[in-house]
Amino acid sequence: MEERIVAADPVADPQGYRQELLALLGDDDPAEVLEATMRAFQERTTGLPEELLARRPEPREWSVAELLAHLWDAELVYGFRARAIVTQDQPALAAFDQEAWASLPRPAFQHLLAGFVALRTGNLALIRGTPAALWELVGIHQERGETSFRVLTQEIAGHARAHLLQLDQTVAAVRG
Repeated sequence: MEERIVAADPVADPQGYRQELLALLGDDDPAEVLEATMRAFQERTTGLPEELLARRPEPREWSVAELLAHLWDAELVYGFRARAIVTQDQPALAAFDQEAWASLPRPAFQHLLAGFVALRTGNLALIRGTPAALWELVGIHQERGETSFRVLTQEIAGHARAHLLQLDQTVAAVRG
């Protein structure tokens, strides 16, 4: 069974969840973490057979493929929220139900991985190209309240670290 990386529930305890993600990032540069975790995910899944990619370590835990699908979803949501924050005046940032999204149809693993890499690469360009003056602009997150572009970016980097740790646990478990 996997060790839970983040204990706080994102819906029941949104501020606790935020704090745990920020703690996982620490003082590291979010763009560097996002780039490194993207490369690490690619490297750690290369050569894994389809059967292992699809195998859940436990009935209620995500497989490697499901974990990647969640990261893809999170990258889509981050990209939309980040762009809204830097282009609108305090936009509403809708929450999303990760379990409901997890049940949606997905492309094959290699296509999903390529899509994730493309999304992450686009978001890294946004992060690296956004002027410092815009990093404190905010949106209003439905569950977490006021959220700056800076905090949103730090959260997604902490989220990436959490799920990279989960990936390591999942791969070890399904390899047995």
